[in-house]
Amino acid sequence: MLRVRRFTRFRIRPAVYRDSCPTTITAWTVGGEPVPFAAAVTQTYRPFAPGQPWGRPWDTTWFDVRGEVPEDWAASGAELVVDLGFTGDQPGFQAEAMVYRPDGEIIKAIEPYNSWVALPDPGPFRLLIEAAANPIVQVPYEYEPTAMGDRATAGDEPLYRLTDLSVAARDQEVWELLQDVTALDGLVDVLPEQGARRAEIVHALERMVDVMDPEDVAGTAARGREVLAPVLAGRAADSSLIVSAVGHAHIDCAWLWPTRETVRKVARTFANVLDLGERHPEFVFAASSAQQYAWLKDTQPRLFERVRRAVADGVIRPVGGMWVESDTNMPGGEALVRQFVLGKRFFAEEFGVDSEEVWLPDSFGYTAAMPQIARAAGARYFLTQKPSWNEINPMPHSSFHWEGIDGSRVFTHFPPAETYNSDLGAADLARTERTFRQKGKARHVLGLYGWGDGGGGPTREMLAAAERKRDLDGSPRVRMDDPGSFFRTAEAELPAPPVWVGEMYLELHRGTLISQARSKRGNRRSEALLREAELWAATAAVRRGARYPYDELRRIWETVLLLQFHDILPGTSIAWVHQEAEAEYERVANELTTMITTALDALRGDAAARADTAGTLVAANAGPYARRGVPAMGLGPATEAPAAVPRHQNDRIVLDDGTLHVEIDRRGTLVSVRDLHADRELLPSGVAGGVLQLFRDTPREWDAWDINDEDKRSGSDLVEPASIDIVDDAVVVRHERGQTVITTSVRLSEGRIDYAFDIDWHESQKLLKLAFPLDIRTDRATSEIQFGHLHRPVHQNTSWDAARFETVAHRWIHVGEPGYGVAIANDVVYGHDIRGGQAPDGRPMTTARLSLLRAPRYPDPNADQGRHTFSVSVRPGGIPDAVADGYALQLPPRTAPGTAVEPLLEVSDRAVVVESVKLAEDRSGDLVVRLYEAHGNRSRATVRTAFSWSEAVATDLLERAVDSAAVRAAAPGTEVALELRPFELLTLRFRDPVV
Repeated sequence: MLRVRRFTRFRIRPAVYRDSCPTTITAWTVGGEPVPFAAAVTQTYRPFAPGQPWGRPWDTTWFDVRGEVPEDWAASGAELVVDLGFTGDQPGFQAEAMVYRPDGEIIKAIEPYNSWVALPDPGPFRLLIEAAANPIVQVPYEYEPTAMGDRATAGDEPLYRLTDLSVAARDQEVWELLQDVTALDGLVDVLPEQGARRAEIVHALERMVDVMDPEDVAGTAARGREVLAPVLAGRAADSSLIVSAVGHAHIDCAWLWPTRETVRKVARTFANVLDLGERHPEFVFAASSAQQYAWLKDTQPRLFERVRRAVADGVIRPVGGMWVESDTNMPGGEALVRQFVLGKRFFAEEFGVDSEEVWLPDSFGYTAAMPQIARAAGARYFLTQKPSWNEINPMPHSSFHWEGIDGSRVFTHFPPAETYNSDLGAADLARTERTFRQKGKARHVLGLYGWGDGGGGPTREMLAAAERKRDLDGSPRVRMDDPGSFFRTAEAELPAPPVWVGEMYLELHRGTLISQARSKRGNRRSEALLREAELWAATAAVRRGARYPYDELRRIWETVLLLQFHDILPGTSIAWVHQEAEAEYERVANELTTMITTALDALRGDAAARADTAGTLVAANAGPYARRGVPAMGLGPATEAPAAVPRHQNDRIVLDDGTLHVEIDRRGTLVSVRDLHADRELLPSGVAGGVLQLFRDTPREWDAWDINDEDKRSGSDLVEPASIDIVDDAVVVRHERGQTVITTSVRLSEGRIDYAFDIDWHESQKLLKLAFPLDIRTDRATSEIQFGHLHRPVHQNTSWDAARFETVAHRWIHVGEPGYGVAIANDVVYGHDIRGGQAPDGRPMTTARLSLLRAPRYPDPNADQGRHTFSVSVRPGGIPDAVADGYALQLPPRTAPGTAVEPLLEVSDRAVVVESVKLAEDRSGDLVVRLYEAHGNRSRATVRTAFSWSEAVATDLLERAVDSAAVRAAAPGTEVALELRPFELLTLRFRDPVV
């Protein structure tokens, strides 16, 4: 085969373009942020020639290209061939360009593996090329710090050198020969070495070289194709898998480039797709993320209208129904709901489409709450391939039912090529057949092909591969298809599929629960503020007739949902992205705070009334539980929670509030936490609690993404504080380590130990954890996720247990024995580490650790440097206490002068939690209330309203009426009786609410 491959590389491939002629080039460099075509076309362009450097990092150069297609090329496919200075690295991670006609109409994009533009009939032409000098931030498997991810440090030296901008005549016969050879050569590498089919192909390829003239490839290409035709006509076995090939171009909304560049990547990719669709009627392209379509609508309206027509024609299929392909571990339940609400509404309004699948090929693990949320949004199917990255345990199924915490199921498929960027080559198709878990029971699999992340999507070469493998001996059968057809077929051929229950934990990228803590704080805070803003605005609208800020809330939700993208919230993007994220979170907080203040002012009455009550403070409690006499979701007189006063006792500091007796030693650690009511010590004998631990954090690869379990062998406890003081009702412990200063304030109030951390962090490749060893013997711990919780083993009996060494929890975790437990809540921690073990006296214990901070160096070399705050609470109690503490830390009351305001509704059972109160999306004025069962029980509750209404109906997440067994009865205008399954999610719509 060496002879064949050399002939292909040095004879056939160079002969694809038969003739060429130069063009005249002028150029203009923007020198800053991108500008639209209308601005660029009016600039002064200067002469430019191939070989010249161009492109400072993140800058844009516009090339004005003029040339002529010779008259004698009329029968040829004349093309502009462009090489911006492409490297051999990944196609979506370097220079890219968009090609325009002089009137501003987009033709297509230029990418490393899609670097041509079809030219018109013979005669002169003019094109403008918008070339983006995106730096190559990722060099695979190096993960070294780079200055390229920040405009302030990226430098000014040009990154690229223009290699080619010429007119060339493409020889169609030679190009087809190259596709024939590529298809067959690929099979040589994957077929059995001693097999007859492989030998047949090798012989045919050798004969092809024999019959061709290396000096006249164009003149003998047809002869070579004739030799290969018989082996290309060999039909696939009847048992071959059937690959539904769907065009795709996974585009991260931000990652190693900012969101502004994603806007252009999306436009380039859709331009290529439209061009390909015009040439190949059978082509189908699937694209998710309503945000990306919205960007296209805002920035390239003419191109968007072409996309709209392509959707109507079935060429482009909007899939997924989410605003972005978000992370699913860290967004709160209501945020995941809004991903579908905003995404599906956009698809319905713009395209008349209601997609049935959830499309998340690249998120870093999948919450067990997703099946219920997906079904409530009207989805039936789920797609991902990310679990194929598992370090240790391969997922046992490719097509299966995924069951969530409430029992909901979605039919799920993992494309067995284990990539969403396939080229439909023999290697990908062989892997598909090799790894498909349901072989023998099913034959249909999905194949997603196209270069992603700005690589340009599918190419004509990929379509040629699909055509040759439609029915080719030695390969699975490939057929053009759309996602909906595939899922319906795959579901039908597996009437009793296997079932996977619970979360789909990714055995990789566990550090994403910790990296870029400021972005994570911004997310948690934004979710809380959005709840408050909607609640108080809805209450003011119903009670006072105040204006409800529909447009402002939708715009803010769009921002927050974008920032939950699976490379932003997880903390794995370049510095530029996280700088923008932090600024956006600050803007969101300011706008929502103003919105909340406006709504509360309306509720408290007019200015004169507020002046009359200036001496009376009321607290606005947005949480789902009453707090210190203030009703849930209402306003009432504000009271302070009494706190224990610390006192010195021998060499310890003691806090005692009649519920807990707490002792802190000179190291700043807990040495005794005694539950006075239960007469029980929480800490194991001889083991300190509340200990800060510092570990080495040097991942094998993927710095911001990964933490490795072996780094726990290199940890140390921070037990030599610079100072310990009593300040008012707090014990303040200060640790200093180089430039890093960690200040911890410990208080005891209402039977709960509260930790407030103020950290000025200047470590590098270190991981900070907070450890609570507990005198509890258990085989599992409980962690809050969206709309409920799940249990995970604390042992390492199996490889699955051992691999799950860092896990996600939202606002709380719980460690307990039958009848007794400890709840640990937080305000902004997602990463947790809970393991069983033995105390020094040999008795069993369980250690719960919260992961506070990291300091990875790639892709942001300054990640997490600077100031951070965290709040953590610990108390003896059950899961109901944990739920309440979690909400209490996330939603502290707001205090201001005013009068009490009765909440719009109350729920009779604490197990049934109100997650959201808002006005309906259709702006009818109806009140929408989202609830869920939080304790894991079958629970009955009554929702009593302080307003009248004409009808109360259960709805799906898009607020469309559905039948629900959860609604037992409704007393017109006053109350609704509910019965919810464990963790059941329910949306109620109250029509025509009036106080």
